[in-house]
Amino acid sequence: MLKLDLDFFENVFLYKCCTDKCYLASTIDYTKKEFFKNKDNQHVFEIIKGFYDTRNELPNLTEIKQYCTNDVTKLSFKNVLTTFQTLDKTYNADDLITNTEQFLKEKAVFHTLLDIAADVSKGNTDTSVILDKFEKSCNISLHTDVGLDLYGDIDKVITDILNVQEVIPSTWPWLDEQLNGGFLKNGRALYVFAGETNIGKSIFLGNIAANIASQNKTVLLITLEMPEILYAKRICTSVSKIPMNTLHLETASLKSAIIDLKRQHPKSKLLIKEFPPATVTPRQIQAFIKKIEDSGIKFDAIVLDYLNLLHSTIGNNSYERIKHVTEQVRAMSYIFNCPFISATQLNRSGFDVSNPDLNTISESIGLAATADVIVSIFQNEEDRELETIRMGMMKNRFGPRGTTAAMHIDYSTLTISQVEHEQASLDTEMLNTLSMLGS
Repeated sequence: MLKLDLDFFENVFLYKCCTDKCYLASTIDYTKKEFFKNKDNQHVFEIIKGFYDTRNELPNLTEIKQYCTNDVTKLSFKNVLTTFQTLDKTYNADDLITNTEQFLKEKAVFHTLLDIAADVSKGNTDTSVILDKFEKSCNISLHTDVGLDLYGDIDKVITDILNVQEVIPSTWPWLDEQLNGGFLKNGRALYVFAGETNIGKSIFLGNIAANIASQNKTVLLITLEMPEILYAKRICTSVSKIPMNTLHLETASLKSAIIDLKRQHPKSKLLIKEFPPATVTPRQIQAFIKKIEDSGIKFDAIVLDYLNLLHSTIGNNSYERIKHVTEQVRAMSYIFNCPFISATQLNRSGFDVSNPDLNTISESIGLAATADVIVSIFQNEEDRELETIRMGMMKNRFGPRGTTAAMHIDYSTLTISQVEHEQASLDTEMLNTLSMLGS
């Protein structure tokens, strides 16, 4: 990349801000007056920014001049006009945008360094905040396309309609039916399981991860709640069907079961990575995933246990924090082109409730607004005795909502499977009988 003369380009930058409203609108949120080394440019930019923030319009030269209220700003305006006269006003549009991005990034990084140095000198050394500042500086982007021309590109739309979207089945018939076959293979979707404390959210996520991996897929399971080895034991007991409390007595059988699974599904891979809760941000997770993918491993699905335990440097309360976390995690499903599957808590109003609704989502309804699919996990009073756990479709951008299904949960092996229709009918009849006996 050619090195940009920042001192000269700031004159070009200011000229475009003075004469091109679209250019100013696309850059003003990224620009600070300190980005201009020339004091004259600083003074004129302050006037332009103040006018635009107030009027949402680009000031003309007369309007700029009327805000030059002292000798310093008047001289600055005169010097800036003189500099503008020396500029060649013809630019290659793509080159201008590329150079503008470069100018803004370099200036933002430099001033971020100054800010961090000042914070460190005061004893403020929160590394997650530092990382967030640098990532914001480096992620400035002005390039955009016009999007989809619906009437001009109707053939493209029809081609997409005729193409069957590829999915990754959960292997649970009810859930796959609700999701039009399963989780979207190319991502751009966030799936969330919501349940009260200790209902079994991690069991669901572990089963989902194992079910997807068993289809010759590569899955990353990120745990923020329990150690990697404990999660591994949970999945081992589910895959091998060896009870959790006897795994240590049947290690030979466990190893044989895992070897047999790998033989039948040679491309299966399930990675488990632990991070301490409330210390890692979505961007740090993104950097970790990128590093693994750069090593040659492409993930087919990413399971995150769970959203509320991620840290955010943005937000003054739990609503803003969780909303930002959810938006960032969903954005990663676009970046890595695979589905993200996670969980969240229900608030107290969702405890011991049959088929809870969206207003029982804990901490932030912003999560409910952002996620594509939210599946509730709940149990009726007698369900645990019958080893039954239920799912309800709270939100679904890909199909119906409001429906429920009964699942069988084997607590000895932490395995979840769907209850067949006949068995579900028997369970309902039994529950009714127990209810009558209880009354």
